[in-house]
Amino acid sequence: MSKRGWGLFLAMSLIWGIPYLLIKVAVEDLSPATIVFGRTAIGAALLLPVAIARGYLRPVLRHWRALLAFTAIEICMPWLLLGYAEQRLSSSLTGLLIAAVPLVGAVLVTATGHERIDGRRVVGLLVGLVGVAALVGFDVATGDLWAVAAIGGVAIGYAVGPIILARHLAGLPGLGVMALALSIAAVAYVPVGIAQWPSTTPESEVWLSVAGLGLICTALAFVVFYQLIAEVGPARSTVITYVNPAVALVLGIVILDESFTVTTAIGFALILTGCVLATARDRKRGMPRPEPQVSGA
Repeated sequence: MSKRGWGLFLAMSLIWGIPYLLIKVAVEDLSPATIVFGRTAIGAALLLPVAIARGYLRPVLRHWRALLAFTAIEICMPWLLLGYAEQRLSSSLTGLLIAAVPLVGAVLVTATGHERIDGRRVVGLLVGLVGVAALVGFDVATGDLWAVAAIGGVAIGYAVGPIILARHLAGLPGLGVMALALSIAAVAYVPVGIAQWPSTTPESEVWLSVAGLGLICTALAFVVFYQLIAEVGPARSTVITYVNPAVALVLGIVILDESFTVTTAIGFALILTGCVLATARDRKRGMPRPEPQVSGA
């Protein structure tokens, strides 16, 4: 991989590893819906003018049904559930649980018959599930199980969204897709986002967190990610899925003083091992397994 490719890879690993920290800070004073509204509005305000100037919107609008489905499943639902979950869970634990997204993707493509299941994939899924169970069983209180269920909903959304993108929006300008998706999400969240606006002025770090989510983790993230795909290809670019949770873990421990236990390390290692096994290529048949899903939290 070229130096530019490594630079883009490291940038994306960091950019999509910090949303969990920023969301954790923001939910101290803002509702999850208000955070989603602010994030999508900022992202749309930055990307939409560029997409319009380049004429990227018209071809995407012809596929408006798939666009609406992608927006709801990849952005509207997961980002709301992430905010809800981080009202109870630490940012580092949230990031580690999100690492199970490739497992969900492997299950979906297997269940729908698009990929055949074999021993390696079964082992990978079982190992990954054991890792998730270790994190949930030892690091989550009984009262936080609904928050864990919300993370499960996020994982499903992040796994299904790319499938919609690949099957129904492939070949369309990526910047146009994301600009319209963020615009639709922002409009959808206007009523509840404003209705749940805080009665007291939040601290400055809360506003900075929302701004960071919109500017860095949304608008800049997708621009850099498309450059990464062009530089190293889609297969290599998805490897950031394995690095993002580690970044979230480190940031949570260093900045928010979140706890780190042996169980956390073991659970994360098992999840990553399971993801690699469940999404690896079939060497005997030469058939590609589903690529790890990239989640733009």
